[in-house]
Amino acid sequence: MTSTVDPISLPQRTASNDTEIDREALARLLIEIARNVDPDYRARFDGVPSADPRMETLRQLLVGREISELSRVTHLLDEPDQLAAAMGGVLPSAAARAPHAQLGEALTPAVERAVQRSIQKSPRTLTDILYPVFLPAIRKSIGERIDQTFQSLNETLRHIFTWHGLKWRFESWRTGASFSEVVLKHSLVYRIEHAFLINRNSGLLIAHVTADNATSEDPQLISSMLSAIQDFVKDSFNEKEQSSLDTIRFGDLRLWSEVGPFATLVSVIRGNPPEELHEIVRDVLLRIHEESSEALEQFDGDSSQLAGVEAQLQTCVELKQEESNQGFPWLVVTAALLLLILAGGWFFLSWQSGQRWQAYVSRLETQPGIIVAEQKIRGGQFYIAGLRDPLAADPQSLLSGTRVDPARVHSQWRFYQSLEPEFVLKRLTASLAPPDSVRLSIVDDRIIAEGEAPETWIDRAQAAAQQLSAGGPVFDISRVRDVSPEVREAERWQAYVSRLETQPGIIVAEQKIRNGQFYIAGLRDPLGADPQSLLSGTQVDPARVHSQWQFYQSLEPEFVLKRLTASLYPPDTVRLSIVNDRIVAEGEAPDTWIDRARAAARQLSAGGPEFDISKVRDVSPEARAAEHWQYYVSRLEAQSGIIVAQQTARGGHFYISGLRDPLAADPQALLSGTEVDPARVHSQWQFYQSLDPKFVVKRLTASLTPPKSVQLSIIQGRIVAEGEAPAAWINRAQAAAEQLSADGVVLDVSQLRELNLAELNQLRQAIQTTDIFFSSGKVVPGPEQTPVLDRLADQIKEFAQSARKSGVTARFMLTGHSDTTGRETANASISAARAETVRALLNKRGVAPELLLVRGAGTFEPAVPENSQTGSSTNRRVSVTVNLD
Repeated sequence: MTSTVDPISLPQRTASNDTEIDREALARLLIEIARNVDPDYRARFDGVPSADPRMETLRQLLVGREISELSRVTHLLDEPDQLAAAMGGVLPSAAARAPHAQLGEALTPAVERAVQRSIQKSPRTLTDILYPVFLPAIRKSIGERIDQTFQSLNETLRHIFTWHGLKWRFESWRTGASFSEVVLKHSLVYRIEHAFLINRNSGLLIAHVTADNATSEDPQLISSMLSAIQDFVKDSFNEKEQSSLDTIRFGDLRLWSEVGPFATLVSVIRGNPPEELHEIVRDVLLRIHEESSEALEQFDGDSSQLAGVEAQLQTCVELKQEESNQGFPWLVVTAALLLLILAGGWFFLSWQSGQRWQAYVSRLETQPGIIVAEQKIRGGQFYIAGLRDPLAADPQSLLSGTRVDPARVHSQWRFYQSLEPEFVLKRLTASLAPPDSVRLSIVDDRIIAEGEAPETWIDRAQAAAQQLSAGGPVFDISRVRDVSPEVREAERWQAYVSRLETQPGIIVAEQKIRNGQFYIAGLRDPLGADPQSLLSGTQVDPARVHSQWQFYQSLEPEFVLKRLTASLYPPDTVRLSIVNDRIVAEGEAPDTWIDRARAAARQLSAGGPEFDISKVRDVSPEARAAEHWQYYVSRLEAQSGIIVAQQTARGGHFYISGLRDPLAADPQALLSGTEVDPARVHSQWQFYQSLDPKFVVKRLTASLTPPKSVQLSIIQGRIVAEGEAPAAWINRAQAAAEQLSADGVVLDVSQLRELNLAELNQLRQAIQTTDIFFSSGKVVPGPEQTPVLDRLADQIKEFAQSARKSGVTARFMLTGHSDTTGRETANASISAARAETVRALLNKRGVAPELLLVRGAGTFEPAVPENSQTGSSTNRRVSVTVNLD
């Protein structure tokens, strides 16, 4: 074999100092290798000297390490235990660096065999692993299936008896689909207007797609608030991490949330969607995770690696279902309706005719004196037969208003006498012809005769009662009175005598009837009623009445009252009345009239009623003025802080003197309403300090000026001071108590407590230095903030209670803050939401909601600069400010 390669010329130079390798020795070694490899090259290197022993040394320098490592690897391959240990150390790193496809193909058989053996060995282990994952999915799937069933049942029942229901049932028969499927197809009209893909861990918006003609505000803000709601519900109700808020409904809008491993898909749906839509949205979320799982897991706000996600979300917002406008088979329906109308018309007319006939028969059966024995309809004709009393209603006339054709009615009636009371009454009235003074009526199925009649008519009536059939009603004539002229006149005269005997001031001594004449005698008070006028209305002939009355004075109270009124002429201010058979005078009168009344009371007969004038007051000007003055003096004596020492009335003037506390009521003002002339009152009052507790309390309040936390009250005549106050004020109160004890007034200061304001200020400082911190984009604090919230709630409650005891009211302002990440409007909303969350958490821990105020400061009040090392994490907080009112 020949070669065109030029012979190698070796440079003659010594080894350089920059390396430990002898380059000349290396060249000789390479030439020796070339000679051994290809003999044809031997001639070209004749001028090169053969290898020397130093070549072995050179070989050790160049490849000695490799030879040693090769020997170690060979030994390692021969030892399985050492090989396994070495492979275990590098296998994880190698698996991480290997391509996914090749690694999956290589490991699939081994992993499948290992999993199969593990399951066969311990199935419960796999069950325990998969249970937390599959149980929520199974529960959610069952819940959606139940909702779908109830939705289908609800819509089916709602439309089953409507026009749409009939139309959809025909469509179900024509297409072969179930009726419930057709109902859901037409009744569930919906449209997906928005689709939000939100990172599950950070709550950041990954992608957002909007349907045509759909509007919304800032998608990023909506995403943050949805995440905040999820976190708030989990933290508030201690839900598990894998739980989530599935559905939110607001008016016509529904928010459906589907949760994936790395992202949550929220669909905003307008209308009434079917439950099967869950599966479609869930499939879109699964496809997104299959195509972009790694990018979703590592998402940090950069959507450049998720360009294809919006295309997948677009398929969601294209989902909608509108009201079906399919044509309707009007020709078939018209023909069917025509047949139904004809058949229905015939059935309706037959039914209506039968109803009218039955209404006529029912009307006959309710008529007294008519008994329907048989009735039927045959060949469009009506047949009826039975019994009828001649006095009963005419069956032919009852056809009027029933809309039954009289020409189609064939009746056969036999006459009989009904024993019903109304028909028996009609026959008795026709046969007996009772006079106008007699009234026949039916009472409890008995015929009753009442009134007055001659003896001959009564005899005929008794005979008719005996002739009535045994099964008929009873004819009672016991209430008919004999009205012969003598009997009637005697009854009228007795009625007149009884009327006279009931009249006050008339005493009947004797009355009799002789030869058709009436005689009466007795006593009559001139003030009593006229016996002649009482004859009016008694039907007694005045010409046949002979009366003899002797006048006398009746002692009945009403006649005595009339005589006293006529003789005394009482003034308008006096009223005379009869009380328990006594004549009582009440009111006001001059002393002259009172004297006349007293004389009349003494002149009354011993057997007459008593005349009481004790309730009449003397109304002379002097007596009236004295009464008004005594009323004023009594009013002064009832006032606290006023002591009346002396009071007199002399020469038409009034004089009064005594002691008066400056804090008591003004005696001059008390004259109002007493009718005492102030110009005639001469008063002389000496000021003094009353020891009445209420006046002492007023002076103590004015001199000591107690704080709001101290209350002065009167308990069983003692003045008690209660509450908390500074030490200086308590010392002043104790000094005042010692001064009052000498006067006999007790001021109890034992229940006062010294107010410690230093402790209150220290607690206020502790509250205001407490901050609640949040993670980025979160409106609910993490679990590490729970001890801080517990401690803050206890401090706030302690401070509010201490401030209330000190007479002040505490208010706590919760201010939410955020970092500068994102838009300012979103930051303001998040900061306000954080403050509201802390308020709810403090309220949950027993802090009264009226003590807490909230506001959102956004990024305008940072605790530290944002460019500092801890700027963002420190500024995501809620701070507390204490205000005292």
